[in-house]
Amino acid sequence: MNMLKCLVVEDEPLAADVLQDYIEQVPFLSLAGRCANALTALELLNTIEIDIIFLDIHLPGLKGLDFLRTIKNPPNVIITTAYHEYAIEGYELNVIDYLLKPIEFNRFLTAVNKVKLLDTPSPRHTTITIHSDKKNVVIPIDTILFIESQKEYIKIQTTTGHHVTKYSLSKIEEELDRKLFFRIHRSFIIALNKVKAYNSNEIDVAGKLIPIGGNFKDTVSQKLANYFDSK
Repeated sequence: MNMLKCLVVEDEPLAADVLQDYIEQVPFLSLAGRCANALTALELLNTIEIDIIFLDIHLPGLKGLDFLRTIKNPPNVIITTAYHEYAIEGYELNVIDYLLKPIEFNRFLTAVNKVKLLDTPSPRHTTITIHSDKKNVVIPIDTILFIESQKEYIKIQTTTGHHVTKYSLSKIEEELDRKLFFRIHRSFIIALNKVKAYNSNEIDVAGKLIPIGGNFKDTVSQKLANYFDSK
């Protein structure tokens, strides 16, 4: 079993103790370090390979989300905080999960299992099935160009047309292969292999210009560069 190395960035000793205890209870996790502030965590990240950061938001000095924005290729990040109002901002920075204190062990386990699934190779579905226009529609994954959020609905644009279904963008994102699809805006997920051109503000997907969200720009730029460099 691959061990996932964890870094706890938390200035409250009791909260850090709880996370450490939880980490030690999970067989596929190991504690690589504990830091009480973001600057110390940054130094550690430069010397040790980390798989998961448990990141508090209200840190002394550099705040948690500001710290996250400074990392060019962050590991998997799970936010730990007593404040729910930063959830949207956190997800715009592609955090894996957002845990509200006091954190229950079962909720902690749900979050780390998400990382484990990302780290574990698994058979990939070649289709998704949605309910659209009063019928079930089977969509081949390789035909999807992008997916757009429309309030409580999503529009799945394919090479042959589009389908609208009542579903959340975050939920469909969990079901897609993150090596093939990438969220670039709170309202858009794109298929990486359908990108024709891009700049710092928008991406051309089969002739459709899709905006890049302000809080997504750094991660989008790095993701696209890595994807095309590997080609």
